[in-house]
Amino acid sequence: MSEEGFEVHGPHDHELEHAGAHGGEQSMTSQIAMFTAIIATFGAIFGYMAGATQADAGLFKNNAAIIKTEASNQWNYYQSKSSKQNLWELALDVAPKSRTEFYTTEIARYKAEKAEIKKGAEKLEADAKEWEERSEHQMHNHHQWALATTILQVCVALAAIALLTRKSWLQKGMYGVGALGLIMGVVAYMHI
Repeated sequence: MSEEGFEVHGPHDHELEHAGAHGGEQSMTSQIAMFTAIIATFGAIFGYMAGATQADAGLFKNNAAIIKTEASNQWNYYQSKSSKQNLWELALDVAPKSRTEFYTTEIARYKAEKAEIKKGAEKLEADAKEWEERSEHQMHNHHQWALATTILQVCVALAAIALLTRKSWLQKGMYGVGALGLIMGVVAYMHI
């Protein structure tokens, strides 16, 4: 300040005066910017979770397919044992009496082997079904995370429009859509 009573303002002083005149707009801009940063952070986390659950669902589906193949192999093995048992039963009908004991023993052996093979194949089928169910559950959870992420992306777009238009109703809508996205994220997290 000079002695003659006139002042020279710096750029910072000018910005402070400008902010005072437009304090409401600055406040709205700051609120939207902060909200957008928070929503974008949650959106990134939700997007990661959507990808992770989708990858898990694919892995579980793959495990089910591998186990189904093993079960199919066991059923084929069971069928081959059945065929051999049938051949021994046929041989028993046409063989001389001196060979009856041998064929009867072989038939009993194949029946016992088939019972074990059948038990193993049924267990593999049950395991495959469990992996299928786990895969379906993960895909359901993936869709919830993806929906939450999409809603938050819409919220960020609304925030940009609210900043450009300075419409308070868009700002309120942005908060509502953001809340909905966060609620959907909580639903996905809780596996509902």
